[in-house]
Amino acid sequence: MSPRMGLTGERVTMAAAELADEDGFANVTVSALARRLGVKDASLYSHVRNLRDLRVRVGVLATEEISDRIAPAVAGLSGHRALAAFATAIRGYARDHPGRYAATQLRVEPEEWGDSPGPRRAGELTLALLRGYDLEEPDATDAVRLLRSTVYGFIDIELTEGFAHPRELDASWERILLALHHTFTDWKNHESTD
Repeated sequence: MSPRMGLTGERVTMAAAELADEDGFANVTVSALARRLGVKDASLYSHVRNLRDLRVRVGVLATEEISDRIAPAVAGLSGHRALAAFATAIRGYARDHPGRYAATQLRVEPEEWGDSPGPRRAGELTLALLRGYDLEEPDATDAVRLLRSTVYGFIDIELTEGFAHPRELDASWERILLALHHTFTDWKNHESTD
């Protein structure tokens, strides 16, 4: 593809996302993307500012895509069923798009989102899930951190084939989500140590 063939910021971002899935997010570079698109590196700089901008765009795109999976998965659900649907939507996305999923772990500042609703929507979906457990601040933030640490931690280890025990992964996944559900349900019964 060349600029004459319609190279746009959106197409550059999508090509970078595809590159991330095929070669790993760490291997997304301006040079690698230029080779993939059959253009010179300089051609890409009319569409992205730098490598950071390119990677942020992939992360924002992936966050939008994950939100698009989560929203219908959790619609009309609450409690354990909503939690399981929420987490399983993320896990499914990570399996389908490992490079894009990795890009979602990049810290993106609000001013880098551009006009994308993706990061904000992802946060709103997460908080809506936890409101079902009647959690308010600061408990909601603590619960979000536990949820992300557990779900993303499991997914990261699974993607790198780090689980060596022969127990079936889906069985562990289900038990972990049930344990999270019980933790969130019982959250208010435990005093903070602050």
